[in-house]
Order: sequence, then structure tokens, then C-alpha cells
Amino acid sequence: MPRPVIGLSCYLEPARWGAWDIEAALLPHWYIDLFQEAGARVVILPPDTGDDVDVLDRLDGLVIVGGADVNPASYGEVPHETSDHPRISRDASESNLYRGARERRMPVLGICRGLQVMAVAHGGSLHQNLPDVSSLVHRERPGQFVDHAATFTEGSIIAEALGATDVIVNSSHHQAVKDPGDLIVTGSAPDGTIEVCEDPAMPFCIGVQWHPEHPDRRVADLGLISRFLDAARAHSSGEQQ
Repeated sequence: MPRPVIGLSCYLEPARWGAWDIEAALLPHWYIDLFQEAGARVVILPPDTGDDVDVLDRLDGLVIVGGADVNPASYGEVPHETSDHPRISRDASESNLYRGARERRMPVLGICRGLQVMAVAHGGSLHQNLPDVSSLVHRERPGQFVDHAATFTEGSIIAEALGATDVIVNSSHHQAVKDPGDLIVTGSAPDGTIEVCEDPAMPFCIGVQWHPEHPDRRVADLGLISRFLDAARAHSSGEQQ
């Protein structure tokens, strides 16, 4: 069976290598490792603000990856003092790709920021600084992960994929979904922070707030990644409507 071809959005950030110190389209290799190890071909999709998303017609699934904060202007709010400098081209590109994937009924997996992009696209909004609304630590400092519990709705995609309704997830974020729009919340942390949203109108459309790409999560989240790739194969073959 051919390997499913998965498109991953990516960062546009200053980077240094060799003699170069310039802006670059880049992606932590953890993401690539995750999907290649699970049996997929990976295509990296740099930010592109054009309305044309026909590249999706060459793919079997879309992953919206983690990264900097979503621009608060996209959900009608003034930036909090802790908000990252906006990545306007990335916000626009990922929103366009997400809408295009839904129009094609293509499987979608959102990771951390990816879940937040999905919620905003569905008319929702974000908590711009979680420490203002919760005492549960979701990130001690940038670049570090903490673990905490999460509970999933019985019968949801995430509960079936991971084979449990109570799990421990990893976390490294200071923003989170406040209003999911018309997505369905199927997972939350003990403080009520939204950890999973799904779109039941789609064959497979799910966003998670944690980081399955982290090497320590490869076994724990294998069921989620396998379920996503199965949906991508079905989409490729025309079995999934």
C-alpha cells in the first residue's frame, strides 16, 4: 500500500546555519520523525498567503503544527502583554489550508497552536495568557514541557484512538482555546483548559493541545497518529466521504 502523503505547515523564523543568518521556513525534526516513523511521506508547506490551496489536491492529510501565538486580531482582541509578535503570513496560510482541507473533507490533525488555529477558524477565541485564569502549570518556561492529566469524552475519536478516557499529556503553552466556536470539546485538563476539539461533521478532524511529536510521546500517542494516517489512506483511495 502506498505511503500516505501528509502536508505539515511550518514556521517562518530567523535561523542560523553555516554562513547564513536569515529568515527561513523551518520545522523541528520531531514532527518529521513522528510521521515518517508511522509510515507517511512528509511534505513541508511554508507560509503562503495566496488564496490558492490546490496543493492540497496532491496530499492525503494536513497537519497544522505548533509554534508562536495566533494573532489576537484574528479573533477581535487586543494583544496581551505576553503575546508573541504576530506571524501574520503563517496565520493566513494555515487558516486557508484548514478551510481548503475541510472543503475537500481531508483528514486534519492540529497540534498545540494548530488546535488554536482551528478554533479561531470556527469562530472561537483564545485565552491569551493561561496563568491569568488557571493555577495549573501548563508551561514553566518556553522550551520546556510539563505533564498533567487530561480527561476525554467517552466515544470520542481521541478516547477511541488512545484507548482511554483518562491520560497524562505533555504541555508547553501559555495560550489555550477559550471558545471553540462550533467545534466540539472532547478533552480537558483538571483546570478546565480545553485539550481536544473535534469536528463531528468531518471524517477525521481533531486538534490536541499537547505535543505528540515529542520523542517521549511516540508510544503513548501512536494510536492517534495511526488513526490519522488510516483516515489519510482512506481519503487517498476515495473510501472516505
